[in-house]
Amino acid sequence: MNETSSPLPTGSLSGKTALVTGSSRGIGADTVRYLAEAGANVVINFRNKAPRAEKLGAELRELGVEALVVGADLTDAESVQALFDEVERTFGGLDILVLNASGGMESGMAADYALQLNRDAQVRVLETALPLLGEGSRVVFVTSHQAHFIRTTPTMPEYEPVALSKRAGEDALRERIPVLAERGIDFVVVSGDMIEGTITATLLERANPGAIATRRESAGKLYNVSEFAAEVAAAALEPVPADNTRLVGDTGSFAGE
Repeated sequence: MNETSSPLPTGSLSGKTALVTGSSRGIGADTVRYLAEAGANVVINFRNKAPRAEKLGAELRELGVEALVVGADLTDAESVQALFDEVERTFGGLDILVLNASGGMESGMAADYALQLNRDAQVRVLETALPLLGEGSRVVFVTSHQAHFIRTTPTMPEYEPVALSKRAGEDALRERIPVLAERGIDFVVVSGDMIEGTITATLLERANPGAIATRRESAGKLYNVSEFAAEVAAAALEPVPADNTRLVGDTGSFAGE
């Protein structure tokens, strides 16, 4: 359960439908909870954590909103299409799409898995969702400063393949901003520093002991999962910044492009 108070006014998303990819746990789960607390009907998407996703769905229905729980492998086109077919059958359309799911540090995956998930799958999800996104809807892409600034600021070697693939995904999505704008669809990138308590932070710490503490010391503070999720949820409603980018936390040690 998150400890952060809800970032969105009660009822501010009543009548809206929001889908958060990778929302059975972590940042995605807290984000989808905040959206539901603001009155949105929600779609909880998971890859392989069905019991956890179903439990979250049951909790959110107690708030008086609808919660659809759908498993999907975002790297598989048929699976993604089936996800949005179910969303259309249940809700008829979509108002908020949060592209939160990412990865690439898992062991035993193909060499190009990070690119498949962090670039190709993000574009696939957006393209498949487009027919359901009407005027006034919004797409939010979640990334890290280590990825967003990778062209100008090196990151730790263990994270570099993920950072490069996430930046490639961000670039591919940004290329679609004109098409989205024509349809009246907003797009915003939310970039945060290392987040305490995430799978990525845990894997990084395992590969490079002391990495998180070093980053925390440099930044002064690292957001926890619920704090960062609050920023992601707020990005679904607050005005889109001029450069389509919402930077969360310290960026002083990252060089701008």
